[in-house]
Amino acid sequence: MKNPFSLCLLIAASAVSCSRTQGPPPPPPPEVATVTITQQQVVLKTELPGRTSPFLIAEIRPQVNGLILRRLFTEGADVKEGQELYQIDPAPFQAALDNAKAALGRAEANLPAIQSRVNRYKEALADKAVSPQDFDDANAALKQAQADIQYFKAMVETARINLNYAHVVSPISGRIGTSTVTDGAIVTAYQPIALATIQQLNPIYVDVPQSATELLRLQQRVKAGQISRSGDKFSDVRLILPDGTKYSHEGELQFRDISVDPTTGSVILRMVFPNTNGVLLPGMFVRAVVTEGVNDQAILIPQQSVSRDPKGNPFAFVVGPDGKVEQRGLVLDRAIGDKWVVASGLKSGEHVVAEGLQKVMMLRPGDSVKEVPFLETNAAQPTAGQPQAAGQKTVSTPSSEAVKAH
Repeated sequence: MKNPFSLCLLIAASAVSCSRTQGPPPPPPPEVATVTITQQQVVLKTELPGRTSPFLIAEIRPQVNGLILRRLFTEGADVKEGQELYQIDPAPFQAALDNAKAALGRAEANLPAIQSRVNRYKEALADKAVSPQDFDDANAALKQAQADIQYFKAMVETARINLNYAHVVSPISGRIGTSTVTDGAIVTAYQPIALATIQQLNPIYVDVPQSATELLRLQQRVKAGQISRSGDKFSDVRLILPDGTKYSHEGELQFRDISVDPTTGSVILRMVFPNTNGVLLPGMFVRAVVTEGVNDQAILIPQQSVSRDPKGNPFAFVVGPDGKVEQRGLVLDRAIGDKWVVASGLKSGEHVVAEGLQKVMMLRPGDSVKEVPFLETNAAQPTAGQPQAAGQKTVSTPSSEAVKAH
């Protein structure tokens, strides 16, 4: 019979050997927060830089030569259509008008006598009391007198027009700038330097260049049915001022230019905005928010879930039904708030890793993860047809289990 003490030592040694063979239990799979891909309706908008330009602009130039007697406006003030701006010395034009009227009167005074002579010669010609040549000469003199009357009438009208041109008036209503001449200056007709410039600022134009490539891509997506442009709201435009504030009035897209600028490869979009308060000034740089269309099946994911490889190509991690992670290459469309609109690479129902990317990158092939829902709080999510405002940030809060895992 064996020694009981030896038997106890053998059992203890066997237990120690078994514990060394089994080792510690494997660590639990890391927890990652994921979002489930769902398709939703999103209004696609593009923000483009632009520049304001006056709705109407008129450069004031004299139409006659003369001396400026008076300037009749205040620089920088609003003027009305037909308002007199400059007074050119009218004396020479008044004299020319009087001279033309006198010449017309002289021509009209000779007409009755010549007309009577023609009538008498016509009666005498029937009795052969005058020769046909005498009648032809009298008739030619009559026609010449009538032509002289028409000529001097035209001279009177020309002199009257020049006299009116001595009063330089505004052709449009708007705001006038600085005057390049003062009282006593000599001006010439249609001189290259304008006397002043008038600009109508209400309404006002905003000219925005758009890449021809982007325009073609948009047309192709509309044709393919990826973007819908039904409705009347696609001509409405919003404006962002240089200080970042939103312009209080909504504008309207008037037209797209029909030609591409060969130096920039872009087309011009012209928009019209009301400017009742005079906030917009000509030449001001602004940003226009243009509605491109509605994507009824848009896929949005948090921007933090997108990474980039060394070449700059975007990708995301997708968790499969078996809990294993797959790296998926993406094609991104644009950013809306704190989310990316994914053009391709993801499908509805898939789970994308939004938090815990560092843990995923440390996994070995075949390792699994444990999913917890990615919670978004304190942020307004894009509703149907309403994207998030630019610059709005979403605060993401993982679940309590995810916090413990960290």
